[in-house]
Amino acid sequence: MLWGAAAMLALGVGGAVVAYLVHRRTSVAPTTLTALPFLSGRRPQEHALSRFHARYYPLTLLFLAFDVEMLYMYPWATVVAQVGVSAVVEMFVFLAVLMVGVVWAWREGALRWT
Repeated sequence: MLWGAAAMLALGVGGAVVAYLVHRRTSVAPTTLTALPFLSGRRPQEHALSRFHARYYPLTLLFLAFDVEMLYMYPWATVVAQVGVSAVVEMFVFLAVLMVGVVWAWREGALRWT
């Protein structure tokens, strides 16, 4: 068991070192043309984050909360038939906690656009 873990660790570290060395060997030296981010080599007129209004960020965090909810619901859906009623009750408690967060965000104005 110890030899297997040591072999996996050596393989992981060795793979990272090989990938780093291949990159260093094959990369192109940055010039002013390749170092610029986009727009055919022209310098950007504004910072990348300045284009978005601050009101979009709370809505994005709310979306991420529900996206993470789906990460928990998929494994739950695969075992709910085996576990039974207690799994359904636990999921409704979880959804109730998320609904409290939605109501709080609604009261704070995170869902208002103007």
